[in-house]
This record gives sequence, structure tokens and C-alpha cells, in this order.
Amino acid sequence: MPGMVLLGAPSQARTQAPDSGPVMTASVNLPVAPEPQSQPPQKDEEKRSESTTTPAGTEIPAHKPLPQTKRILGLMPNYRAVSAGELPPPPTPRQAFKIATQNSFDYSSYIFVGITSMIAEGSDAHPQLGKGVPGYWAYYWRGFVDKTDGNYWVIWALPSVLHEDERYYSKGEGRIMDRGVYAATRVLITPSYSGKNTFNASEILGRGISNAISLTYYPSKTQTPSAFAQKYAYAIGRDALTNTFREFWPDINAHLIHRHR
Repeated sequence: MPGMVLLGAPSQARTQAPDSGPVMTASVNLPVAPEPQSQPPQKDEEKRSESTTTPAGTEIPAHKPLPQTKRILGLMPNYRAVSAGELPPPPTPRQAFKIATQNSFDYSSYIFVGITSMIAEGSDAHPQLGKGVPGYWAYYWRGFVDKTDGNYWVIWALPSVLHEDERYYSKGEGRIMDRGVYAATRVLITPSYSGKNTFNASEILGRGISNAISLTYYPSKTQTPSAFAQKYAYAIGRDALTNTFREFWPDINAHLIHRHR
């Protein structure tokens, strides 16, 4: 009997040894990652509001106005336009001279003057200039001088003297009516070199000087005060309309032309 007790004691000690117990019974509790919660499907309106496709094909937030392009419809030069939100430094006289030259001698300028000269010759705006090919040429070179002379006065000469920035700063966002009024009134309001809005003397005086110079090469019989006033009003109105088209061109390009393609 004593021998049996001696044999059983060591067996009980081995089963309760501290090194063997935990290995056999203890378990390791590993952290379990929570299951991802399913996101509700995003509405189409929210997806459209998050991004907008630009003419270049990249996506930008919808609240960021679309940028201007160097040309309108791939034809008309648009070098005077500044994209909404951008604040470039005032142009130097050399930069303003370059913009005036680009606007005056771009290939589209010859096309535009050709169309307006055809209309003027067809409507017999100045009978003294004649009809047919000789009459068309008489209208054409005078129209080209009108356009070029006006560009250099309005974009380069007077702004450099008066320290006015004649580039068009796009609004880019807001109600259509507000943007249209803003764009059209830029012929009367323009930023100075210090960044403050001021009366657009370069536009108003520049077009007036250009039209006054044109009195020297148009038939004197057609240069009445009323004719001069009509031509001057047409020049200012054309610039206002051009600014309005510049304002909405990024939207037209992105939402109609680009998406259609």
C-alpha cells in the first residue's frame, strides 16, 4: 500500500505542473475586425454634384468653375479671358501688346472681317465704295484697319498709360442673369493694376479714338454725326456681347459640345 501511494503522487504532480496546464487549456483571444457596414447607394444627384467633367476630360469638383480655353469654338481667339478664381498679375505693356497682336492678326480675324465686309458690300453700306470685287476689297481693308486699330488702342496703348487691366475676368458661377449682367458691364468697369474696379476708360475712349481715325479713310459723305454714333455704339455693343459669350463659353463647351461628342 505505501508503494502504491508513492506511485500515484508523482502522477498527480505532473498533471498540475504550471508549464503544462496553460498550454493544454488556455486559449488566445484575438481581436476580431468589425464587419464593414454597407453604405447606402448614393443618389444620382449627389454623384453629379461631386464632380464635373471639364473639356479636357478630367473630373473636378462641381463647385469649381470651369476654366476658359484659348479659343472659342476652336476658331475665335480667347486670349483676353481669365478663368474664374484666377488672379494673375497685371499685364506688362509687352504682354498687352502681344495680346492685341494675337487678336488682330489671328487667322480668324481675316475670316471675320471677310464676312462683315461681304455683308456691308451686299447691303451697300457705303455706296461710294462701289460693288463687286473692287467694292468688296474697299470694304475689306477698311474693316481690317478698324479692327486692328481698335484692338491696339483698347488692349495695349490706353491700358498701359492708364494702368487698366483689359482682360476679361470670368465670374464662372451664380445665376445666369447675374453672370450676363456682369459680363456685359465689363465694357464700363475694369480692374486697375492695383486690383480695384474702375471706370473702363480704355474701352470707352479707345473705341472713340478708333472711330474718329476711321473718318479719314471712309467717304466723307457717309460720315455724319448719326453714322458715327451708330458705329461707335456698335463697337461697344459688340465688345459687351463678346464678353457675355466669353462668360458662358466654358459651360457651353463642357455641357453641350464635349458631352455630345
